[in-house]
Amino acid sequence: MPYPIPEGQSFTIEHALFPKGSSMPFMQMATDHYNIGYMISGDRRCITPMQTYDYHSGDVAMQIPYVYHRTVATTDAPYERILIKFTPEFAKPFLDHVGQHIFDELFRLKVCRFHTASQEKIKKMFFELNEEYQKDTPYKEFILQGMLFRLLCTVWEERIPDELPAVNPSPLTQSMIDAVYHIETHYYKNLTLEETAQTAGLSTAYFSRLFHSQLGISFSEYVSNVRIQHAKILLSQSRKSITEIALETGFCSGDYFSSQFKAKTGMTPSAFRSQPK
Repeated sequence: MPYPIPEGQSFTIEHALFPKGSSMPFMQMATDHYNIGYMISGDRRCITPMQTYDYHSGDVAMQIPYVYHRTVATTDAPYERILIKFTPEFAKPFLDHVGQHIFDELFRLKVCRFHTASQEKIKKMFFELNEEYQKDTPYKEFILQGMLFRLLCTVWEERIPDELPAVNPSPLTQSMIDAVYHIETHYYKNLTLEETAQTAGLSTAYFSRLFHSQLGISFSEYVSNVRIQHAKILLSQSRKSITEIALETGFCSGDYFSSQFKAKTGMTPSAFRSQPK
């Protein structure tokens, strides 16, 4: 799962630059927020259980809650974006005054494209939101809410109506969707390739080949990535010990968890936890 919105908050924004060719390591699903992001540079493909679509520099991409998705690079261009997350409750005044139908239609589009002048205008709005988010003022949430609503209206009004992303059937078969769901809900157990293949209704050998061909990663690596992600969330948002987190996320010991965590992130769990939030 992606990082949830921190407890007590209803809005977050992040400006990030990723290495060339960066891809999400596994399918993820937001459960407590909507996403809307501006692509500063890069070319991405979003894979969902039902369809795939591409977006590029200058586009605004959106995602509703409860949809498994994975984004991958389609070129070697540097990938930089600003991503906003907000809860359904945070958007309620927008729904009351502008309308549920506009909000739903906007997020149904998934990707909006703009003429050059509008791209710069919307990019500036994202940066202004990020700047406001860094401040500590009594009316911060109220101000951010108004700025977000203005952004949503601008995206809706200035998008190019006929320039929608080409949507293609998803490469994920139902058996792989079942496997992804099984991993996400049982990652903390002693998951095996054989058990998951049985859940997907396939032989172990065929399941292993199909999993790699459709998700671009081996079963064991995928499961490890899911466990590491959940461990990151626990490290950031709980006071549990390293050993407790290791056992809760499916690792056999604290030492093995620490070695795997460092191999994938380049730092120890303790160093990750000590980073500024």
